[in-house]
Amino acid sequence: MNTRGGDADNTRPSIPPVLHPVRPPQGLRTLGAPVRPVERHRMRMRLLDTVDEERCDVEVLLTALQQAVAEVHGLGGMVHLPGGGMSGVLYLVADSGLPESMTRPWLIIRVRDTAPPSKAARDDTITWRRDLAPPDPVPGRDPAALWPARLPAGIGHLAVPIPGNGPRRGALSVLFAPGDEPGSAECAFLTEVAAWMSERLRSSEILNPSTTLLRALENGPGPRQASQWDVEGAPSLTYTWDLRTGELTSDRPVQEVLAGIDPEVMYGGIEAWAALIHPDDLPGAVAGFDTGIQLRGGFQNEYRIRREDGTYVWIEARARTITDDDGTPVKVIGTLRDTSETHAAAESVGRALRHMSDGFVSLDPDWRIGFLNQAAEQFLGAAGDVAGTLLWNVPAVRAVPGLEQRCRATAAEGQPAGFDVPGPDGASWYHLRLVPVPEGLTLYITDTTERHLREAERAAAERAAAERAALVQRITRDLAEAVTAQDVMAAVADGVMTPLGATGLTMLGVVGDRLTVVGSRGHAERFTRLLDGQWTVSDTENPVGDALRTRTPLCISSPEEFRKLYPGTETLIRESGKQAWAFLPLAVSGREIGSAVISFARPRVLDDDERTLLTALSGLIAQALERAGLYDEATTRARTLQRSLLPHALPELPEMTTAARYQPAKQGADVGGDWYDVIPLSAARVGLVIGDVMGHGMAEAATMGALRTAVRTLSELELPPDEILGHLNDIVSELGTDSFATCLYGIYDPVTRRLSYASAGQPPPAVAHPDGTVTFLPMTPDPPLGVAAPPFETLETVLPPDSLLALYSDGLVESKDRDVTSGMNRLAELLSQSVKSMPTAPADASDLDDLCATLTSALLPAHGALIDDAALLLARTHPLDAKSVAEWPLPEDPMAAGQARELVRAQLIDWDLADEDLIMTTELLVSELVGNVVRHACGPIRLRMLRSRALICEVSDASLTTPHIRHTSATDEGGRGLQLISALCQRWGTRHTRTGKSIWTEQPLPVPD
Repeated sequence: MNTRGGDADNTRPSIPPVLHPVRPPQGLRTLGAPVRPVERHRMRMRLLDTVDEERCDVEVLLTALQQAVAEVHGLGGMVHLPGGGMSGVLYLVADSGLPESMTRPWLIIRVRDTAPPSKAARDDTITWRRDLAPPDPVPGRDPAALWPARLPAGIGHLAVPIPGNGPRRGALSVLFAPGDEPGSAECAFLTEVAAWMSERLRSSEILNPSTTLLRALENGPGPRQASQWDVEGAPSLTYTWDLRTGELTSDRPVQEVLAGIDPEVMYGGIEAWAALIHPDDLPGAVAGFDTGIQLRGGFQNEYRIRREDGTYVWIEARARTITDDDGTPVKVIGTLRDTSETHAAAESVGRALRHMSDGFVSLDPDWRIGFLNQAAEQFLGAAGDVAGTLLWNVPAVRAVPGLEQRCRATAAEGQPAGFDVPGPDGASWYHLRLVPVPEGLTLYITDTTERHLREAERAAAERAAAERAALVQRITRDLAEAVTAQDVMAAVADGVMTPLGATGLTMLGVVGDRLTVVGSRGHAERFTRLLDGQWTVSDTENPVGDALRTRTPLCISSPEEFRKLYPGTETLIRESGKQAWAFLPLAVSGREIGSAVISFARPRVLDDDERTLLTALSGLIAQALERAGLYDEATTRARTLQRSLLPHALPELPEMTTAARYQPAKQGADVGGDWYDVIPLSAARVGLVIGDVMGHGMAEAATMGALRTAVRTLSELELPPDEILGHLNDIVSELGTDSFATCLYGIYDPVTRRLSYASAGQPPPAVAHPDGTVTFLPMTPDPPLGVAAPPFETLETVLPPDSLLALYSDGLVESKDRDVTSGMNRLAELLSQSVKSMPTAPADASDLDDLCATLTSALLPAHGALIDDAALLLARTHPLDAKSVAEWPLPEDPMAAGQARELVRAQLIDWDLADEDLIMTTELLVSELVGNVVRHACGPIRLRMLRSRALICEVSDASLTTPHIRHTSATDEGGRGLQLISALCQRWGTRHTRTGKSIWTEQPLPVPD
């Protein structure tokens, strides 16, 4: 049944040319947002409206398909149409732009397949699949075996439904190049083309082909063996019809298979054969042949032909169309066999069915009545003339609510099923059994009125008991899942109020001796405030105290009864606006927890079953409320611990603006193991760290705290990133074989704009450039801490000025519905949009804090569906101005100290830092540092000064010896230099470099007047 664009014959009218717009270069075109899509869509639809009304259906489909593929920039496309009401298959009737090797597996597919065309036709929905896969096997065909061997990976498959009559739908599908994904505009245009196809094909009924045609098509268009054409015990005649000459030939004389037929009929050609067909069967036979030839496939029909004695014989004709190399039909080859005995047997069965006590209805795949017996006529309230009528048009069927929907749902499953329905009179009941058969469906109808009445009485009593048991079971399950007091409140409200017809619920908890309101539903806030703390547990003048004392629910049926039992409660009764109440005591192990008060809008007396139910529920609610209190305490402790393990505030640094967010995956006592930190280092550098300890709990939190402390300590030792990760790996390894952690540590130097970093299992950081371009830093795939084998590798990159660096844990980008790669792509997209919308001025901490909130809300799932902790650290880099950096080489002789003092003084004056105390102190520090280098180290010697968050002085040399402060005696001539340095500066230290070491000092800058 497949008709491809290249199979057109030379005699049919030419197809209008397809307009192919120029496709933008890869990387510049955004699929789903072409230039002026609405106008171009309208133009293509106007072109389709000009297609000649006389054009055959195949050409109509091919023209529309070519326009659709061209508009959405697809690789090619296909059109599948349905087999019939219950055939369960879709047939490929047209394709465009695809080689035969790709279309061969799609010739016949199941409606219940998972492929996009099947799902679109079955569910009436647009379906998209990113990877092209073969459809499921059908009897006699395995598409996977026909699948092309060298098919590019990543081809996308989009299918939209083609509307039909009722549940019959076809599908229009388009294949897209790897990386292209259709947008809403493409989907809307393809849906419009599918609707146009449906409208043009309705008149030809190609969406509703005949049963005989479908039965032949399902056997496939390929060649068949003789045993496939013949029925065991029934001889057949093979014939050939030349479509160009009309000549008929056969492999044997016609009278050997069809007794009584004129043997000369074959010599008269197709016209002579058509003259023998019964007048009533002639239109259907001709239509079947025409459709099969038009669709260039196999087809089947059954009709009567006249014998020489004037009687008729039933024959079954099966055939398939043969085409030439251009796809033009040239002949029909088929078989004929006598089916009169089958029809005689059917008439005998029909007479027996006619007098069955149960109703029997035969339906074709279109739900039209083919046969019904007398019992069915009584049920349907119609005589035998309803044959051929659509079942849903029978008044008795329409009178049964939901009968059509239930029948269609049962038929769709393809399995026999039965169900009871009320009779048309509203008093009787019938059992209907629907059985799918090859030619349609059969419906059996049994009167079950008496049995139904007996069962209804018994079921009513059982239903009431089952409802109460189900209510208790449901509330028990909901209370078991409740973790907070508000969860308990919601579970009781949802499970109890509706079944009891209550309109109000108030939950009271015991705090000391007072009863405070835990939650309320169905009451005004004014009443809740009035009731809060109004009663005490020991007070016997209130209903809650009485219920707790007796441990029995207290039910009050009216306001009058309330006033009589508890005088002085008039205000509470009036403000509540209720007319009846039930007070449930909540106690566990003899200890009062609180009370649940259920109220009603009208006076009401609860029966014994309801009181028993409330008694059972009070114990369940009390236990749940006690667990909720313990949970709240554990949650408070866990949150306190979580806050203490993370930085209370990130440092404010001129070299970098930072902001961070942390979202735990779980609530309660399970704390997470994600952490982050920003560490000021020497030489105006900044250390950035983010990590994740696998698992949740106190042990993981303790490991996280230990690692964060270790990172800060190792950072103070001026170690490079790879050595820091090596020490952290030793710490995690000593914790045991089941402890793992990921970590990324980086050092940003604002002087060189260089970021040095090393990672152990962390996803790569994202860098958002000022122009909105987002890239991910290259990473070495080192395993997590605890299983890694050092050494780690330190990588370096130069960051653009004012770039935005995003460090994150995998919980931010990965979820149960999204893999890490998709999450990283989404993060890059959000960062790009945010950077472009930011003001050109450098972002402050509040801007980055808002950006953190935006990113986490967009990436993390809502409603507590987070499966892992998520941490995000954003850092906006600010390079140190070249004017704030000064560096000089110094000679390796005692004159270097004097030269250094002169350079320092001149530079401080140039920086407008001409404070004499600062100058003298700085000269002394630099003189001492240079003198120590000249005396104890080796050159070359360099002096560098930085004006940043502090005044930084560095003296570098080629020695690896680290100076240390030592205690000196009164007679020692040396050893006091570092003590002097420590006393004169705010901080000092030693940092090893690639060529030696640097000794640095930090002094606070003077505060401007």
